[in-house]
Amino acid sequence: MSAALHVDVVCLGESMVTFRPSRPGRLADVPAFSRGIGGAESNVACGLARGGHTARWISRVGADGFGDHLVAEIAAAGVDVSRVQRDPDRPTGIYFRTAGEREREGDGQPLSEVVYYRAGSAASAMSPSLVPREAAWSGRVLHLTGITPALSADCHTLMRELTAPAPGRPLVSFDVNYRTALWRGQDSGRLLDLARSCDLVFVGEDEAEIAWGLHGAEAVRAALPEPRVLVVKQGSAGATAYARQPDGGEDEVTFEPALDVDVVASVGAGDAFAAGFLSGTLRGLPVAERLRHGHLMAAAALTVPGDLGTPPSREHADRLAALDPGAWGRLRLGPGWTDTGTVRAEVVTDP
Repeated sequence: MSAALHVDVVCLGESMVTFRPSRPGRLADVPAFSRGIGGAESNVACGLARGGHTARWISRVGADGFGDHLVAEIAAAGVDVSRVQRDPDRPTGIYFRTAGEREREGDGQPLSEVVYYRAGSAASAMSPSLVPREAAWSGRVLHLTGITPALSADCHTLMRELTAPAPGRPLVSFDVNYRTALWRGQDSGRLLDLARSCDLVFVGEDEAEIAWGLHGAEAVRAALPEPRVLVVKQGSAGATAYARQPDGGEDEVTFEPALDVDVVASVGAGDAFAAGFLSGTLRGLPVAERLRHGHLMAAAALTVPGDLGTPPSREHADRLAALDPGAWGRLRLGPGWTDTGTVRAEVVTDP
């Protein structure tokens, strides 16, 4: 394949048109919705492209207006969409949601509602025959999530083929991204098997407990010893990375606390974190800095109402990521903090 066709990261998976509520409340009570886009893999691709990397999104959408909207919006973020296929017989998926997208009660707030209309979608027909391996492997990194294998048997077969060790395979990044509604009635152990064959794995401590009954970051690493790097996201506390040493010795274990953020909406933060960590990986940064770039990208998503936030400039992010631990811990980020003209990130000193 021509080197000109190669990119930094290929992200493969379904994206949907998302309808966000005009006000808080149950879906039954929301009078109107605004249209946006949502998709874990395309979110990562957009974050990387906006952060100065070359990214390609591979997927399938319907030959309909929603498909037009998705492709146009993702391309506008600077993502290569040349490998997106249009299906004349299957629709583009859509979904409606309330303010959050948590899987269970956890902070005294009612569980959020998410209603998917994606069964039989164009993306659910992805298969090895429709997505050539050489296209998916055309980046330095291939980023996948645990959403795709739950869509159909063909999608699961495709994921197994793309993650199987073989000559020419790029670094494979895998975000578990467990969704209870998608895996209901299916064996979530298949997710564990896929994760074990990847090089870099992201998983939330909470979703590892729901999907596999694992409690705590060390238990997750014990169940997933194969990936070279395992990142366990621990909510508002932070994230721990386990990096295998070249000499085969004990893991290098790195924890970086999350930032204090004025949250507008939580949807998309996990994808943004993955984009920030992958950006640091592509740049060869130390693991601690990769984690901090993940937290900064997540903060950009948390301080906007949609799935995609505007990332800070690379120079701004590098400056913040280089803060000493005390200054990092005192950092406060609110809406608009990534705007170069209205920077609202400041280090607050103790009185």
